Amino acid sequence: MESPTSSKSWSIYGRREITAKYEIKEVIGSGAYSDVYRALRRSDGCPVALKEIHDYQSSFREIEALQTLQNCPNVVVLHEYFWREDEDAVLVLEYLKTDLASLIQEGKKKWTAGISSGEIKRWMVQILHGVDACHRNSIVHRDLKPSNLLISENGVLKLADFGQARILLEPGFVASAEDLQSQHDERDATAQGHPSTLQQPEVIINDSREQACINQEQGNLSKEDFFRNLVMLKAKAAATDETDRDSNTPDGDNSCLATCTASEVEDDLLKGSHTYEPDAGEENYGPLTSCVGTRWFRAPELLYGSIDYGVEIDLWSLGCIFAELFSLEPLFPGTSDIDQLSRIFNVLGNLTEETFPGCSDLPDYKMISFCKIGKPLGLEACLPNRSADEILIVKKLLCFDPASRATAMELLNDKYLSEDPLPVPISELRVPLTRCAPDEDSPGNWHDYRETGSDSDIDEFGGVNVTKTNTGFSVRFD
Repeated sequence: MESPTSSKSWSIYGRREITAKYEIKEVIGSGAYSDVYRALRRSDGCPVALKEIHDYQSSFREIEALQTLQNCPNVVVLHEYFWREDEDAVLVLEYLKTDLASLIQEGKKKWTAGISSGEIKRWMVQILHGVDACHRNSIVHRDLKPSNLLISENGVLKLADFGQARILLEPGFVASAEDLQSQHDERDATAQGHPSTLQQPEVIINDSREQACINQEQGNLSKEDFFRNLVMLKAKAAATDETDRDSNTPDGDNSCLATCTASEVEDDLLKGSHTYEPDAGEENYGPLTSCVGTRWFRAPELLYGSIDYGVEIDLWSLGCIFAELFSLEPLFPGTSDIDQLSRIFNVLGNLTEETFPGCSDLPDYKMISFCKIGKPLGLEACLPNRSADEILIVKKLLCFDPASRATAMELLNDKYLSEDPLPVPISELRVPLTRCAPDEDSPGNWHDYRETGSDSDIDEFGGVNVTKTNTGFSVRFD
């Protein structure tokens, strides 16, 4: 076991309520906003992942989402959590050894015929069930990618890392506390007689008035209400703290087996545009930010700075994931946000009012423009030797217009999944024994989207035309 003094986040070793129940074995993921440990539950020896989150907003988002989805077989299980006002939240999650990224790498390097169509379909079905559960509960994940899709040793795939998740009422509309209260009341009524297995958060409030307020109401509050009140009080305090930041700050080279967030904030050419700087004021129920997710899987509207979006951004990410399952290579491995847009346009053509009505209203649309792509490559060129039906399933997701993207439920009912070859049984899926290291041979390998400086990326383009405007400037790439 790693000693407390050598661990980046040693406080977990001194928390007796945790060490009394769990034997901490080793650090398996570490980043700016979370550290994850492999541990054994002392009562039965069950392996678990202890995720210590250093950002309260991310903690609340992940707990809220996982509580809502606790009965979904394709979402990682939250066994319980610990949270004190003066300490980081620690989530006790089921421990899964590998992920879809490792499966793709193993299929590319070790399996002669790659991943069979029947296997791909079964993986797709499981992913779609997990995403559909999120979207039916008005949860947008905001960071779907192969390394956040964990796999059990018996082939069950589960969505993980909900630190960036948000709860919406409808696309582009963030739920208020009152809306969520209504949802919780409905869930409480449905689950009446079935007490939650999640542990009541341990809370210490320093302010005596806040303590009195919570003590007075605690007897009449559900666990969710009590927890939300705590977070709202913490949010008020954080609002005056200049060091408060959005949870989308880089988390380093984390293992998503540790369900850590791995996303980047760029110091790009357009620094100052909210496309490239996270909104430091984004509260759990406040305005959305465009700087979410991992670049390779980020929808075009996010790259152009949209803060008015819904679950459709997850559907774009699905399209990129499915394409990678088919080709065993990332579809759009951009090295910067500008490069990401360029790669997308080279394959799908330009983003215009014809392909996405209303795109000209995106915050950064008039600031970034590209020459017209005369002959886009098309997805067919990116997915050689794949059938028309396989390419079509990707096309249904990679639409510029978010409203045109197929929903998870629509794809679950798509004929592609019900025709030969049928999805293989889960018991017949090949599963990597462990997580693979990042594939350095892949174009723009996995580390690229964690780089923070990208000014030099402009050198990749032949010509750059910068024009001053009334509101700033615009950039055109030739």
